[in-house]
Order: sequence, then structure tokens, then C-alpha cells
Amino acid sequence: MTREELEAASDLLSSVADAAESADEERLETIADKLERFAEGDRGPDHGSLARIENALDDLEAEAVDDVAADVREAHEHVKEYRSGVEGV
Repeated sequence: MTREELEAASDLLSSVADAAESADEERLETIADKLERFAEGDRGPDHGSLARIENALDDLEAEAVDDVAADVREAHEHVKEYRSGVEGV
């Protein structure tokens, strides 16, 4: 579990936000910002925070078009990889 996973997910979502439809652009940017804060913070996110992000990414992936969906899916994989090392639940 490394914070680099969160940084990679944040970077992907930030870059894909411009290609997304306007309604999704803001959501993608918001999630990217959260992931960046988690990556840079003193403490990492807990399972609940990560679960909310994963649910949002599921929704965005389902609504997105091809290239955007692929990048959202890849970012989601980074979040899942990070979460697999979080203690608890």
C-alpha cells in the first residue's frame, strides 16, 4: 500500500476530466482533489472514505464513453490496490 497509488489515480482523473462530459467533469475533478489530499496528508483515508470514492467511480465509469471509461477504470484499480493494504474492515 503506497500513497503513489492515490497519486496515480488522482492524476488520471484530473487528466480525463477535460475529456469528460461537463456533468462528469466536476465530479472527476472533485474526486481527483480528494485523492490528492489523501496522498499528501499525514494520515491516509479510511475504508469508508475509499468506499465512497469507489462507488462514485463505479457510477462515473458506467456513464462514461470509451476512453474516459477506460481511464476511470484504471484510476479505480489504483484506488482498490491502495485500499487492499488499509487495515481494518
